[in-house]
Amino acid sequence: MTGNATSPRSILFMCRMNSVRSPMAEAIARHTLAPSIFVASAGVRVGDRDPFVDAVLAEDGMGLTEHQPRTVDDLEDGYFDLIVTLAPEAHHAALEFTRSMAIDVEYWPTPDPTAITGTREQIMGAYRDVRERLKVRMAERFAARPAKTGVDFHTD
Repeated sequence: MTGNATSPRSILFMCRMNSVRSPMAEAIARHTLAPSIFVASAGVRVGDRDPFVDAVLAEDGMGLTEHQPRTVDDLEDGYFDLIVTLAPEAHHAALEFTRSMAIDVEYWPTPDPTAITGTREQIMGAYRDVRERLKVRMAERFAARPAKTGVDFHTD
């Protein structure tokens, strides 16, 4: 990786289908990190945009604007200082993708909120949990100011 380990110039967040975890991480990074840091997200496979992601991001004054799920192959620029993977499948793909490149890959295990069933509030709770985990992890990793939160929660 080039540059300071705590402040990469470009970050790619990857998950399975670029519809929940990685776009959420991208939105949080854009909201909390310096504007000079290029941030993108992609999936191993393409999925569909998830309205629960939009709802929980909106609660914190964030959004995805024109985001459409995409794969790593859809990216205009394939070079990043850091790739953060949020799902096992994405981590394996990123390691394969970067095996001949000098790019750091970090795995941040993140639960998949789409696995939760129940009431709308129970489902929203799972998405909020992911949002909060990502905000805390990002603040710890990049020494960023944490985005506004109504939840006090700790990670192990």
